[in-house]
Amino acid sequence: MNVEEAKKEIETLVKEINQHNYNYYVESNPSISDYDFDQKLERLIQLEKQFPLLADENSPSKRVGGDITKNFAVVKHRFPMLSLSNTYSKSEIEDWLVRLQKLTDDPIEFVCELKYDGVAISLWYENQKLSKAITRGDGTKGEDITSNVRTIKTIPLTLNPSAPDSFEIRGEIFLPLKQFEQLNKQRKDAEEPLFANPRNTASGTLKMQDSSVVAKRGLDSFLYSVYMNRNPITSHYQQILNAEEWGFKVPPIKERYIEKSASVEEIMNFINHWDIHRHDLPFEIDGIVLKVNNVHQQNEIGATAKSPRWAIAYKFKAERVETILQSVSYQVGRTGAITPVANLEPVSLGGTTVKRASLHNADQIEKNDLHIGDTVYLEKGGEIIPKIVGVNKDKRQPSFSKVFFLEKCPECSSSLFRKEGEAQHFCLNESNCPPQVKGKMEHFIGRKAMNIDGIGEETIELLYEKELIKNIADLYFLKYDELIELDRMADKSVKNLLKGIQDSLTVPFEKVLFGLGIRYVGETVAKKITQEFETMEAIMQADIERLIAVDEIGERIAHSLYEYCREEKNIQLIYRLQEIGLQFKTDKKQLDSEVLKGKTIVVSGVFEQYSRNEIKLLIENNGGKVSSSISKKTDLLVAGNNMGPSKRKKANDLEISILNESEFIDLIPNK
Repeated sequence: MNVEEAKKEIETLVKEINQHNYNYYVESNPSISDYDFDQKLERLIQLEKQFPLLADENSPSKRVGGDITKNFAVVKHRFPMLSLSNTYSKSEIEDWLVRLQKLTDDPIEFVCELKYDGVAISLWYENQKLSKAITRGDGTKGEDITSNVRTIKTIPLTLNPSAPDSFEIRGEIFLPLKQFEQLNKQRKDAEEPLFANPRNTASGTLKMQDSSVVAKRGLDSFLYSVYMNRNPITSHYQQILNAEEWGFKVPPIKERYIEKSASVEEIMNFINHWDIHRHDLPFEIDGIVLKVNNVHQQNEIGATAKSPRWAIAYKFKAERVETILQSVSYQVGRTGAITPVANLEPVSLGGTTVKRASLHNADQIEKNDLHIGDTVYLEKGGEIIPKIVGVNKDKRQPSFSKVFFLEKCPECSSSLFRKEGEAQHFCLNESNCPPQVKGKMEHFIGRKAMNIDGIGEETIELLYEKELIKNIADLYFLKYDELIELDRMADKSVKNLLKGIQDSLTVPFEKVLFGLGIRYVGETVAKKITQEFETMEAIMQADIERLIAVDEIGERIAHSLYEYCREEKNIQLIYRLQEIGLQFKTDKKQLDSEVLKGKTIVVSGVFEQYSRNEIKLLIENNGGKVSSSISKKTDLLVAGNNMGPSKRKKANDLEISILNESEFIDLIPNK
């Protein structure tokens, strides 16, 4: 295939994939099977690798992410990104309408919209392609998070031909409830702290350094405000309709996410409708936004220093109910963390029946001064997870007993330990405390760790009860004869189980390390550590300083890993697993050359011949190490266009060599 043929096929694939993405994520009407879509995407990726000069930064292949951003550049907004004033009642809306009518002589038509509980975003398009995605920031300046926003499927990278060449559009990025619940389930399984609410999770996700992680989170968006220097469209409502034609996901009219209104009664009808039905939505809203529809009137009415006068937010009151605290129970996680749980008299809240609520830790119990029998205030507000926010002490009786945190583990009666500076209590009897032992094994066999087919939580429970397994190593010594005698174990299921265990011997080192269940060592951390050290022996010999030196490994992770590797029972477990045949070293990658061996290199800016990820791959394939930040350990900075001046200054101050794209490519053999 020559370049012209490749260019033609790439253009066709990009057009088709963009359309299929729109059909699936915006219209909810898929026009192709997942398999066929994946085949098209894989073909595009292959062609872009084969012909890197034809790869565009707005290619749908970039949706998977992969860029690492240590610091987000600050960008000045073209138009101030103001926040809205709040109102909470019909009378306050009426007062607002009176004030507006004094500022214009013409009748006012309004647009009512849902107030999405997410993160405001400004998208800049140049030549009908996404060029920048900027956060609100302080309203005057925001942060450039373009690399992360490119991964969001409902934000178009290229627009339909009907769109203007250059303009700005604003909207909200949010995390759907389904994705939020899945994330928290994953974190619960991993015994990591749960995310508080979808809004904070969306905000934190957009500021993550690794765009490939952002891509997996499932963020969504609605776009609803168009900005141009000379905008020919004078109706805000019509702008939204036009934006939909250009390729944007906008609030759907047929589902009543947006509506024109001409009176207080019509506005309140919209508000009351969504106050009742907001829990039926697949995402969080915390109110309604009211806007003057006519753009000329908007300009006439103007704005204060903080907010537009022509728009206002009606905020829903946080839902709060009273219920009775019947008891407090305690859960023991696989890491030994003790979580108190409030058992409540069932009560309806936010469309669901709530019977339990996490009390998080001893400090939260003490803060609320909880007594068994108390009437407690329960809220969801903008959160999915119910929480106790206070106590109605007027209803407290003298007979109610104060809740005191446990001193001993509820499962094994071992004394609990609380590290200074931490909120959580722990049971340290990890070898003999049943929930910890079983939890570690369930984590070990999980899909993201050893991925052992034919075995699940129920099987682990059964094997533990029958004393066939006491730790993860025992799994590899299970025999057909002893398994076939167990309840619910037929010939086929036993053989599948044993095959799954045998197959796990080929699972790569990074997943084995993650599977050990070391506190704070998640998937990403395990991968970084195994890439850096390559063998388990090297990890076990590393001191704290050496561990912290690994890119993005902080003190908390380093101390946890260091301490794990110095406990005798863990050392014996690792040696036993090594003897069994598990992978405790990283396969050496065949390098193209060693011209960059021993060099730590930072890549920054936008490049012409190669993408940033391709530059990084060249570094790794030629023996170098990629770092996301400049330090004394940096040997070389590869500088592209639009690199931040602070990074260049730091490199100069540290006397680090700076190469442009061409100079760097000249270093690489056969390029």
